[in-house]
Amino acid sequence: MRLVFSFAALFLSVILLQLGSGGIAPLDAISGIAAGFSRAEVGLLGSAHFVGFFAGCWWAPRLMGSIGHSRTFATFTALGTIGILAHTLVSDPYAWAGFRVMSGMCIAGSYTVVESWLQAKVTNATRGRSMGAYRMVDMGGSLAAQLLIGVLDPASYVSYTILALLCCAALLPLTLTKASPPQAPAAPRLRPGRAWANSPLAVMGVMVAGVSSAAFRMVGPLYGLEVNLSADQIALFLAAFVLGGAIGQWPAGWVADKFDRRWVLIGFSVAAMLACLVTVALSDQGTGAVMLAAVLFGFTTFPIYSVSVAHAHDFADASERIELSAALLFLYAIGAIASPLVVSSLIDVYGASAMFGFVSLAHGLLIVFGLIRMSRRDTVQDRTRFVFAPRTTFLIGRLLGTRRDQPRRGR
Repeated sequence: MRLVFSFAALFLSVILLQLGSGGIAPLDAISGIAAGFSRAEVGLLGSAHFVGFFAGCWWAPRLMGSIGHSRTFATFTALGTIGILAHTLVSDPYAWAGFRVMSGMCIAGSYTVVESWLQAKVTNATRGRSMGAYRMVDMGGSLAAQLLIGVLDPASYVSYTILALLCCAALLPLTLTKASPPQAPAAPRLRPGRAWANSPLAVMGVMVAGVSSAAFRMVGPLYGLEVNLSADQIALFLAAFVLGGAIGQWPAGWVADKFDRRWVLIGFSVAAMLACLVTVALSDQGTGAVMLAAVLFGFTTFPIYSVSVAHAHDFADASERIELSAALLFLYAIGAIASPLVVSSLIDVYGASAMFGFVSLAHGLLIVFGLIRMSRRDTVQDRTRFVFAPRTTFLIGRLLGTRRDQPRRGR
């Protein structure tokens, strides 16, 4: 408990950030439809978020080196607040896409500051508890952000103002803390080719994870509208997906440490395809069935990123971990940028079930690629420890690197 209190300011800022900038995605999807945007234009907003996310991940470490942690956090939070408020000034999908770039930069840049601060303050003795608390706070904030659209009116000045106030409020805990900021870490070099050299299958895995997660979180509200869910039910639908993903990390970690991780990836992809089929089949079976399907979809798709990252680190040494983590997150962002725009366009042409058809196709390709890779290279006998890998910033590798090299239970 003392550990949680020592990071209380950081964690409170994370929660407020999630509620503000994290809540904009589902609200924008519903508001866009209410404002007359096409489904493809709504998908563009989701893609724009991940463009900003990538830009923020790249820029934030460099900005911290120039102006320090607190000013960097204030800069990105201001960008996010401006991006949210600007929605109320103009109703144009391309303008909103520009505003969503700012929101994506806010999330990535602010999380970079938080994770840099955590990295400097934790020790090897407290790292596990610190990261556990951080993940719980982050996931709890994400769940609450999805639920917000159940109480916010779409395309409303008041709704966007509330989110902007929450985003701006994230400034207060971190800037008012008496804890002195640490020295800025060196920005990791971005080498996607290193990730491919370590494990082509892991690269495919993180890109498919980006396709799955971004499709559901950014375009999921469109699917909810197509199957006649109300705004508060769509909020529960998205929250059920996040909850299923959180639950899925524990069994995924257990099997990934017990069995060949390539088979684990293939198994989760098979399960994801079945979850897509179940979700479509239950779409007209009532709200309870749709919510259960969302939990199942999150349970089967969320862990794929962490398993893929663990598999890539099996072929890396300690000196490569930071740059490898950054490269894998970049590749995840590539899949996430493309997915919302493609999926929303498919929904426009083929209907709501097209989203799950596209996700199933991506997982089918991962299965085929995994089987091919298994014929090309033997599995690693001395594997790294499985670690739940948040998809937050390029600096997450610094926080998780030493944990991967700790002995696994049962070794």
